[in-house]
Amino acid sequence: MSPSSTSKLIVRPAIVADAEQICEIYNHYILTSTITFEETRVDATEMVDRIRDIQSVPLPWLVAEDDGKIVGYAYAQKWKVRAAYKFSVEVTIYIRQGLGQGGIGSQLYGRLFESLKSHGVHAVIGGVALPNDASLRLHQKFGFAKVAHFKEVGFKFGQWVDVTYWQMILNP
Repeated sequence: MSPSSTSKLIVRPAIVADAEQICEIYNHYILTSTITFEETRVDATEMVDRIRDIQSVPLPWLVAEDDGKIVGYAYAQKWKVRAAYKFSVEVTIYIRQGLGQGGIGSQLYGRLFESLKSHGVHAVIGGVALPNDASLRLHQKFGFAKVAHFKEVGFKFGQWVDVTYWQMILNP
């Protein structure tokens, strides 16, 4: 499935009813890749709690919808809990398997960053487990600069995984 030429991709805030489809997207990556370090499927109840936790801060959790189907999501969460970090967030994005390169990630990140600007966010940080060329390209496209490379900090599917961190100053 790819966004059809007759439909319009809608980027909107996530709602509780989206949890099941968000789980479909995320659980694929949990079960088949090293781009997330979770190893156990997430159910809709847990995902509802995660969405509510993010939105209660309040920070944005957005979904991309095409003809009623969630095709991707992105959100921001606090970078750290200490008060001095209050203007910094970490962002996360996932696109439904097979729909990469279709502009969904760019639309989600574009809207997410607009929202973060209005929230007064200064620094945006993204972690990328390697290899993940699509995520690296997306972060670079939006002006993120690589600020760290941690070697072999994750272990999944019998292999060590490196993680890079990328940063963008949103409101200089």
